Amino acid sequence: MKIYLARQISGLSYDEVIGEYKKTISKLGKNYDVLCPMVGKQHLQGETQFAAYGKYTHPVSVGHAIFERDKWMVTQSDIIFADFTGTEKPSIGMTMELAWASLLNKHTVIVLPPDNCHTHSFIREAADIVFENYEDAIKYLINLSGSL
Repeated sequence: MKIYLARQISGLSYDEVIGEYKKTISKLGKNYDVLCPMVGKQHLQGETQFAAYGKYTHPVSVGHAIFERDKWMVTQSDIIFADFTGTEKPSIGMTMELAWASLLNKHTVIVLPPDNCHTHSFIREAADIVFENYEDAIKYLINLSGSL
C-alpha cells in the first residue's frame, strides 16, 4: 500500500520538516511505500524558514511544480496521513491535499489535537478518521497495514 504524508512545511526549517517526516517514515516505512512532498528536494538543505509562495526558483520547488507533484502523489496513494500536530497557522497545502484525497475517495487519516487552528467542519468531514494524537494514529496505520 502507498501512503502520502502531509504536514506543515511553511514557516519551518528544512531540518524540522525532514526530521518529522523521517520519524514517521521510520515508524511506517516497512509497512508502506511512503510518498511525501520533500522527496527529491535536498537542494533546500539549509533553509531556515520555508516560504509559502514565491521564494524558490529551482524547477522542483516553484509553486506550480509543488502543486502538481503533490496532487499527483495524492492520486497515487491509497492512504493520506495528515498530521496537524503543532501547527499554529493554517496550512493551505495540507488542507488542499486533504480536499484532493477526499474528492478522490482516498482513505484519509488525520491527527487533529484539540483546539488546533485547523479545527473546522471541512477538515473534520474530509477525514475518514480523526485522532487527537500522533501515537494513536500511527498504531492504527500499522494495524491497517496488516502488521502487528
